[in-house]
Amino acid sequence: MRHFLLRSGLLLLLGFGTIDQAVLAQEVSLELGPDEIARNQSFTITITVHNERLKDYDDFPEIEGFRKLSTTSSSNTTIINGQISSSQSTIQQYAALREGTFRLKPFTMTVNGKKLSSSGKSIKVGPPSQRTTRSDPFSNNIFDEYFGRSSGEEEFMDVKADAFLALTTDKDEVYLGEGFTTTLAFYVSEANRAELEFYDLSKQVSEATKLISPTNCWEESFSIENIKGELVVLNKKRYMRYKLLQSTYYPWNLEPIELNSVPLQLIKYKVSKKRSFFGRSKKEDFQTFYSLPKIINVKDLPPHPLKDQVAVGDYYLKEKVSPETTRTGESFSYSFRIFGEGNISAINNPEIPEDEIFDFYPPNVQQNIKRGNGKVSGVKQFNYYGIPNEPGTYNLNDYFSWVFFNTKLDQYDTLSSNIIMQVSGESKRNLAISSNDLGSFYDIIDIEDNKLTSRIDDVYTKIFANIFILIMLVLSLIFIFRK
Repeated sequence: MRHFLLRSGLLLLLGFGTIDQAVLAQEVSLELGPDEIARNQSFTITITVHNERLKDYDDFPEIEGFRKLSTTSSSNTTIINGQISSSQSTIQQYAALREGTFRLKPFTMTVNGKKLSSSGKSIKVGPPSQRTTRSDPFSNNIFDEYFGRSSGEEEFMDVKADAFLALTTDKDEVYLGEGFTTTLAFYVSEANRAELEFYDLSKQVSEATKLISPTNCWEESFSIENIKGELVVLNKKRYMRYKLLQSTYYPWNLEPIELNSVPLQLIKYKVSKKRSFFGRSKKEDFQTFYSLPKIINVKDLPPHPLKDQVAVGDYYLKEKVSPETTRTGESFSYSFRIFGEGNISAINNPEIPEDEIFDFYPPNVQQNIKRGNGKVSGVKQFNYYGIPNEPGTYNLNDYFSWVFFNTKLDQYDTLSSNIIMQVSGESKRNLAISSNDLGSFYDIIDIEDNKLTSRIDDVYTKIFANIFILIMLVLSLIFIFRK
C-alpha cells in the first residue's frame, strides 16, 4: 500500500506541473562539468529545459581523451506560493581514457529548436581518487531494501543483443572497370532488449576502412558525418540500420576482390539481477561484433578494338556549339559533356581526326563528381575551340564521338554529336599552306649541286689577306709616329 501511495504522489506532482507550465516562459541552458576530475570520475555536459518538455537535441560533442558513456535524464517539479515550475535535464557522461589536460573545443547544440553555444574549456584529469567506506551497524534499514541497496556484492546478468554487423554490396559480380558499392552497417532489431552504445567510433571506422579497401580497385568514398539510424525491414523483421562506411570500388584487373571481415566493439551493459524501485542498475561491459567476408568476381569485357581504353558505366551526352553558323577563319566553341553513372575520373577525351577543314585546339576539361544514395555519378566536360578553313555544311559527328561499354545494355555504345554546322566565306586552306611556307632557301635545295668541293684554296686566300692587313697596320703606325 505504501508503494502505491508514493508512486501516486509523484504522478500527481508531475500532473500538476504539466497543467500550468505552458504559462511560464521556456528556458534552455547548457552546463559543463568541473575543470578538474579524477581518473575514475566522469565529466558531464548537461542540457536543461525549464517549463517545457525536452523534445529534441543534437548529438553531444566528442572530447579528445574521453569516450562517451550513457546519458541520464532527470526532471523536477516545484510549487511555490501556488506557482508551479518544472525542469527536465539530460546528462551526457564522459570517461577519461588517461591522465592529462584535455581541451573541450567550442561547440553548438540545438535544443528544442534553440541554439546553445559553448566556448569549451580545459579539463584536467588527475590520478584516481580513493573511495572511502564507513562501517555503520545501523546503515541497513527498510529504505535500503526498498530502493534496492544492500551491503552484499551485487550480481549482474548478461542480456543477449539482437543485433549484428554486416558488410553488404549491391553486386556480386562486375565487369572490369564497373563500379560496385560496399556498405558497412550495424543493425539493431526493434525487439532488442540489450543496451548498446558505440565506442571510440572514429578510430574503429578508420581501422575498418583499412581492412575493407581492396588494393586492386579505384575508390570513391561516401562521406558519413553523422551516424543516424534508419528503419529497414529484413526478412519481415524491422531493424534500425546505422551506416558506418560506404564506398564504391572500380576494379583495375580481373583478380577477384576480397573484402575482409571487420570487427566492431560496442559498449554493452549487464543488468542487475535485483530490481529496485528505480529499476535495475547496470554494469558496463564490451561486446565485439564481426561482419562476414565477401568476394566479388570480376569478368572481362567482350572483344573490341578499344577494349583496353573504354570507360565502363551508364552515360549520355549533352553538347553545345556557339555559334552554329560561322565563317571561315573565325573561331567557335564546342562543349562535349558526358553525364552518367560510373568512374567519372576514368573518362578520356574523344579522339578527333585531323584534316584541312577544321583546326581544333586541345580541350579545357571540367569534372564534377557526386556521391549519394549509394551511387557515384557526375559529369566530365570537354570545351574545344575550333576554326573552319573551308565553307560548307558539316556534321560534327564526323569529328566528335566517344565509345564506352554500357553496363545497362551489356554491350559497347557510342556517344556521337548531332550538331550540323554551316560555314560560309572564302577558302582558307591555301592561306594555311602559305603560312607554313619555309622560304626560298629551302625551295632551291632540290636544284643545287650536292657534290663535295675542296676548301684548300680558301685557306691560302685567308693567309694572304692576313699578311696584307698586317702590312697596312705597320705602315699606319709609322705614319702616326712621324706625324
